[in-house]
Amino acid sequence: MDYSIPANMEEMLALKNSAVNEEVIATAIAGVVQMARQQGQSIEQLTESILRDDRVLDLERRKWLSQIIIQAWNILPLPKNDSA
Repeated sequence: MDYSIPANMEEMLALKNSAVNEEVIATAIAGVVQMARQQGQSIEQLTESILRDDRVLDLERRKWLSQIIIQAWNILPLPKNDSA
């Protein structure tokens, strides 16, 4: 099944209704990157927020996830400028 990259939080939350698999996880990561860009965040700001202590992932897993986010940031194309 093909999933489009979520453009907003509502679309991101809709992924919760999908069975968890590699494609859904990749789609969610791409959505996080795209939404961060739309909000004007830098990759440094995004990874900093991922590395902050939380109750879901331990530090090792947060570091691993931040590396995946950096890879996605570098691979995903920049959003097209709608005003052009």
